[in-house]
Amino acid sequence: MSLLVVQHQETCPPGRVGTWLAEAGVELDVRRPYAGEALPADLSGHDGLLVLGGQMGCRDDEVAPWLPAVRDLISAAAKGGTPALGICLGHQLAAVALGGEVGRNPGGRTIGVLTVGSTDQLADDVVLAAAAGAPVPQWNDDIVTRLPDGAVALADNERGDLLVARLAPTVWGVQGHPEADLDIVTAWAASDAGAPEVEGIDVPAALAAVEQAQPAIEAAWRPVTEAFAARLG
Repeated sequence: MSLLVVQHQETCPPGRVGTWLAEAGVELDVRRPYAGEALPADLSGHDGLLVLGGQMGCRDDEVAPWLPAVRDLISAAAKGGTPALGICLGHQLAAVALGGEVGRNPGGRTIGVLTVGSTDQLADDVVLAAAAGAPVPQWNDDIVTRLPDGAVALADNERGDLLVARLAPTVWGVQGHPEADLDIVTAWAASDAGAPEVEGIDVPAALAAVEQAQPAIEAAWRPVTEAFAARLG
C-alpha cells in the first residue's frame, strides 16, 4: 500500500500518524513541496492521500504555490473514491477543494488539548469512530465555517468548533493534530513566542496538557490511523 503524503513545512511532519501507518504496513511517499519536491499530477500509483498541517492558510497560494495542486489532488481523491485524510490545514484544504468554506475562528487561536465529542454520526464512521471522546492537540487560527454539500459533521470540540468530519465518502478531515507529539508542539510554541495571536494564552499549560495526554492520544488515534490504513487495501 502506497500513501502520498503532502508535508507543507519542516515543523509539520507526519509524526506519530506516519509511524502508526508504517507499522500498519503502509509505504509513505512523503513529498515536501516547500523544499522543491514535485507533487504528482494525479493519484495513479498511490492507494491514498494524506495532507498534513502548516502555518499558511488554505488559500495562501502566493505563500505556498503548490496549494492549488493539493486541492486538485483532494478533488481527484473524492471523485475517484480514493481514501484521503486531511489534518488541520489538510482538513481545511479538503473542505474548500470540495466546495466548503474556511475562515478565522471568531474565538481566536485554539491552543492546547481539546476533546472530540461523541455523536451517533461519529460512532458509525468507518475511520474516525475510535476518536469519540478522545483528546487531540489543536493549534489553529482557522476553522471550517461551511461544509461541502453532502459532507457530514461528525463531532465538535468542547468550544463548539467542528473537529472531525467526513467531507466526501472517502475523504476525512481532522482539525486537530493527532500526529503531533510533545516535541512537535514544543517547536510550534517556540515559533509563536511573542506573537499577538498567543497573547493571553497559557502556552506552558497547553504543553503540559499535551504531555499528559500522550497515552490517551495514542490509545484513540492509533486505531483511527489503522482504520484509515485498512481502507487503502
